[in-house]
Order: sequence, then structure tokens, then C-alpha cells
Amino acid sequence: MSSATPTSSATRTWSSPKPGAGEVRIRVAATSFNPVDDGIRGGYLQGPFPVTLPHIPGIEVAGTVDALGDGLSGVGIGDDVIGFLPILADGASAEYVVAPAEILAPAPKSISLAEAAAMPMVALTAWQALFDDAGLTAGQRVLINGAGGAVGGYAVQLAKNAGAHVIATASARSSEQARTAGADEVIDHRSTDVTAAMSQPVDVLLNLAPISAEELVALVALVRSGGVVVNTVPTIPTPADDERGVRAIGVFVRSDADQLSRLARMVDDGEVRVDVAERVPLAELPAIHAKAASGTLHGRVIVLPAAV
Repeated sequence: MSSATPTSSATRTWSSPKPGAGEVRIRVAATSFNPVDDGIRGGYLQGPFPVTLPHIPGIEVAGTVDALGDGLSGVGIGDDVIGFLPILADGASAEYVVAPAEILAPAPKSISLAEAAAMPMVALTAWQALFDDAGLTAGQRVLINGAGGAVGGYAVQLAKNAGAHVIATASARSSEQARTAGADEVIDHRSTDVTAAMSQPVDVLLNLAPISAEELVALVALVRSGGVVVNTVPTIPTPADDERGVRAIGVFVRSDADQLSRLARMVDDGEVRVDVAERVPLAELPAIHAKAASGTLHGRVIVLPAAV
């Protein structure tokens, strides 16, 4: 369906959404399944993201601009774009979506437009956590806890590209993926005590995993004095260690068209790989949510409005 209100509640016919000033309408090539979408559907992210129901999910989009609102320049009909959409607005699990033009970036050209839907929010999360928040630089050591997930795959690649020594925790199922992404060391957190496996402290601890608060506190001991803990999981407090000068930063990812454009160029330059595990038609999105809720969904899933 298209992301719009019905023209008649009796007939349930739908019209395409109309872009307002500063907005474009995008013909959706694909969106992605994102844990944030699942949390909104499940109700446990209503606090940070108080959406109004009914709500169309899909906070990442790749598609083609097909209508322009007033007051725009620098974007045109026919442009292929990607974007991290405003979370409270209706999303891209639809044939069309309206988006602010200022959040959009040119889609990478070296992969299909649909595949590009797998990158906007998660790649931005990795970039902002590592560089805006942690200030990661070449030669530093970074521990990425939960490197087997979608954000983790980008975080490992970006940290390695930046010249850092990357230590990744991942399950046995995801270990090879972490190595392929560029991790220098991989620790199977399910079979190994991470704190015991570390021989040297790290400058940066990036937590991407929904572990317990106590487990995250234990990992802070691995950070050198003056280092930083960055946490992307909103349900876990981010612990500091004031006595040793270890800072704590909780990540709240934001749309940034310049950063997203840079990431797209890195894809085209072969510096960043976009991994897609599964493609599903929009009609199967409820089943994907069910798999996620049962813990059986693995890898990045893109959702296409037309049958695949």
C-alpha cells in the first residue's frame, strides 16, 4: 500500500502521499527490517519513540524521487536516493513515502538500489558511535561487543579502515563474518569469558549487544584509563569509571546527509561492503517481525514493495 490516508473509508482506496514544502516523494525500491521498527511494533520503545497508531514502519529507505515539494534545489525527479527517515513519521514499508529532502543522500551506484536500503540507519549508527562519540583514531584499540549484528558489521569495517586494531565479539555463527569485515581478533562470547580473553586494554569499548547492565559494567574494566565506553542499546545504562577517567556516552543516532553521502561513496570505492541476508516482499513483513520476536531472524533483511 502507499503511505497515505484513505480517500474513502468505505471503499478503502488509497492515494499517493503528497510532498510538502522542502519534501520529496520517493518511489520505494526497498526498506529494511530494523530492530527499532520491531520495538515500536512491540510497544517497548514507546517511551523514546511515541508514534501515533496506526503507523507504517520502515525507517530506512532506498528509492527514486518522483515528486517534489516547493522550495527545493539540488534534488530532482529521477534521482536515486537513500535516507534514514524521521522515526515518528510514517515509514517506507510502502510503495511511496514522503521525506524531508535535507536527510537524503545519493544512493551508491555499485550495488542495486534495493540493497542500499540495508545501510542508512545502521551505517550512520556505526559512524557516529566510532567517530563522533568515541573519537576513534588510527592506532587505537577498539572492542566491538556484538559485532555480528547489522551495526557491528559496519563498525568493524569502519574501524579497520580508520587504522584501528579491532577486537570483535561474535557468536560462532557470526565469527567468520566479523573476520571478513576486518576484525583483527574475534572472541566467541558464548564460549569464552571476554574479560579473560583480553590480553591488553582497549581505548574504546563499543557495545552493540543487549546484554545485562552487570555484563556491561564488567567490560568497562577492559578500557584503559582515559578511554571511553559508547553504548547503542537504549535499555542498558552506559557505565563510566570516574576514578580512572573512563567516559560513558549513550548513542542516539541522527540523520546526517553528509555522513550518509560519505558512506555511500565508501561503498562505491570498495571500502565498505553492504551485506543483505534475505529479500522479502512487503506482504511477508509480519512474518519477519515474528521471526525477530522469536530470536530466529539472522542477518540483514530488505523488504520490497513489489513481489520478489
